[in-house]
Amino acid sequence: MAATQPSAPLRVYRTAVFDNRRWQRFMHRPGDIFVCTPPKCGTSSTQAIIASLLWPDGPAPGPVMTLSPWLEAEFNPADELFARLEAQAHRRFIKSHTPADGIPIFDDARYVFVARDGRDAFMSLCNHYERYRNDVRESLNERAAAEGVPLMPGWDGDVHGFFARWLEQAALFLHLATFWKLRGQPNLAFVHFADLKRDLAGEMRRIADFLGIDVPQPRWPAVVARCTFDAMRARADEIGTFWNFEGGAQSFLFKGTNGRWRDVLSDSEVAAYDRRAAELLPADALCWLAGGRTALQA
Repeated sequence: MAATQPSAPLRVYRTAVFDNRRWQRFMHRPGDIFVCTPPKCGTSSTQAIIASLLWPDGPAPGPVMTLSPWLEAEFNPADELFARLEAQAHRRFIKSHTPADGIPIFDDARYVFVARDGRDAFMSLCNHYERYRNDVRESLNERAAAEGVPLMPGWDGDVHGFFARWLEQAALFLHLATFWKLRGQPNLAFVHFADLKRDLAGEMRRIADFLGIDVPQPRWPAVVARCTFDAMRARADEIGTFWNFEGGAQSFLFKGTNGRWRDVLSDSEVAAYDRRAAELLPADALCWLAGGRTALQA
């Protein structure tokens, strides 16, 4: 179980929704795959892609989000989650929303880091908070308040006020920065949501090569077709239950588009975004975050 993680303890990340201290219980297996993302950056799409690659002949043997659980999520009972992972005989693929300094980095695992333009992630997060079930939020917040950790905010419809707070916290930029420091590691691949939208088939082949998954050539059209946004929405029961969202899958798998922020954010807000990003990220990371591999290669 070799690891490149430094001897210092992992940084603790806790909110009402997740607790990365759960990694202390995680039993690693060689070949494990970790889908690592800031929230609302294409996590579920990437999980669906990996499931389609691992089971090219048809549907996976269960909902993708059950097979590939969010390890840190407080709404997933820890004992049940770890028992489920231990029982899996297939190659495991696990979701994480924790920055790189809060998770172990194993030499014999593969890490797929996924992000998107922060303004697009912000717009998706607005929908996330608006559609999240109040009873679930209140239950998570009740426990969090008792433990003194940050609460999950409610939604009051104030997009601009929320944007100011989101930008001040800068969680997405800080998250990316921790992985960007590791970008030379051979077991880490960067995937951008915009590249998935531009060339889904090409990006899926790149992910398959990185993970060492050999998909028979005749299977490729179907393997890719299952992973378009429309196909995921049409087969939502194969992706997950989405029990914690009003409207279920149709709320969680909302639009899958980029650029909606252009009709919402003001010029001054966009300028503030650019300044904040430049404070926290190097130029090459800024370029990648804005447009993915295509932007870096331009």
